Amino acid sequence: MPARKTPLKASIPVSKAPTVPPGLRSARGVANWKEAAQWLRARGIEDIECITPDLAGVPRGKMMPTSKFTSNTSLALPSAIYRHTISGEYPEETESFRYEPRDSDLKLVPDLSTLSVVPWETDPTAQVICDIVNSEGQEVSYTPRNVLKRIMGLYRDRGWKPVVAPEIEFYLVAKNDDPDYPLHPPKGRSGRSILGGQGYSIAGINEFDELIDDIYHFSEKQGLEIDTLIHEEGPAQLEINLRHGDPIELADQVFLFKRTIREAALKHGIYATFMAKPIQSQPGSAMHIHQSVVNIETGKNVFTNPDGSPSPEFFYFIGGMQRFVPNALAMLAPYVNSYRRLAPNMSCPVNNAWGYDNRTTAFRVPVSDPQARRVENRLPSSDANPYLALAASLASGLLGIMKQVEPTAPTEDSANEGSIDLPRGLLEAIALMEDEPAFEEVFGKDFIGIYAGVKRGEFETFMQVISPWEREFLLLNV
Repeated sequence: MPARKTPLKASIPVSKAPTVPPGLRSARGVANWKEAAQWLRARGIEDIECITPDLAGVPRGKMMPTSKFTSNTSLALPSAIYRHTISGEYPEETESFRYEPRDSDLKLVPDLSTLSVVPWETDPTAQVICDIVNSEGQEVSYTPRNVLKRIMGLYRDRGWKPVVAPEIEFYLVAKNDDPDYPLHPPKGRSGRSILGGQGYSIAGINEFDELIDDIYHFSEKQGLEIDTLIHEEGPAQLEINLRHGDPIELADQVFLFKRTIREAALKHGIYATFMAKPIQSQPGSAMHIHQSVVNIETGKNVFTNPDGSPSPEFFYFIGGMQRFVPNALAMLAPYVNSYRRLAPNMSCPVNNAWGYDNRTTAFRVPVSDPQARRVENRLPSSDANPYLALAASLASGLLGIMKQVEPTAPTEDSANEGSIDLPRGLLEAIALMEDEPAFEEVFGKDFIGIYAGVKRGEFETFMQVISPWEREFLLLNV
């Protein structure tokens, strides 16, 4: 990891900077509205962005002056934002996918524990992540943050709490204003485009030293904690690992990290992309998820017996991952492009096997001491909505515990030698999700219907595009 440099100078001269009371110096979050007003005033915040993730994980919301935000203003968005595709289109209704007849308002409820500054804005600006409720104040079940909260509630009912640690891969690419042209790595500080084969290379990271410094500085100002940063195998492909913690908090961090990394890259005249497979013949980008479960009262790892051996719940959790993750793959690999990553010989598992410290398996058990025993899900791609990816992965493991699903024997050798054990495309994955009766129990019927309808709509939009492959091989040969 490159050495940290001198922090960015404050946008307000030190002599004129507002004085921040000791109790409000945290970069992230306050306890109540009174503290929120003080926190904003102490930092001279002029505007605030009230944001929430849509089904794709794209920030949606409203911006307003700080004075309006702190005056108990009611914030609302139309329900239709959770029923349009990534390209902004609205699919046709089906039996299970319906629009709200009046397109009624959904209310934004700020979660003040997420309040932070927006460090790339020139005017003093803050942001806060919002939950979504209906006009009666009830949580809207099909919104991504609420879907994950629902899964957390199922664990809480058993006296448990999941602990997760995401790892997010992404590519830096040269600016591209014509989607018909392939993406290419950007030029680094050497003036040359970086090549592949730079896994764990410090020189590869140092090619983008100033950009990475901005990622660190932007993250620090938002109270986001980076554990490690490495260069991955692809050209200008990086990976950020986050410290383990509460799934809602970590999903919030991934949500904000994606935005942060894109903004830092744009500042340096390049793009950052979280597409699962942005460059042909190069490795795809994953969002690996490390998962464990602790007892709320004792803090002990549920996956470990008092003598340090693996518990039955540990093996049932793995069995649940094997049984249910393939049916939930549409939430972990949500686009047509996602399945280009899930291909043989592409440094990615294409199976539902598990093993000890085996990176060819979908579900890897890293080497650890008993209290840190965990399961890594290596199937999700970095294009996934972090709230839904965590919900799908944690729900699959919990269903395994609830139904006492026994896992297969651990795989000792490569698990990618045989046939592909996963859906090969988005439509197949959607059908598997809809056909799994246990998913209505954990995710809710409304979410399954809306999510499947949106994904089918995205597939139909994709099918309207003629690819270069079709023009190259079909134009004059068929």
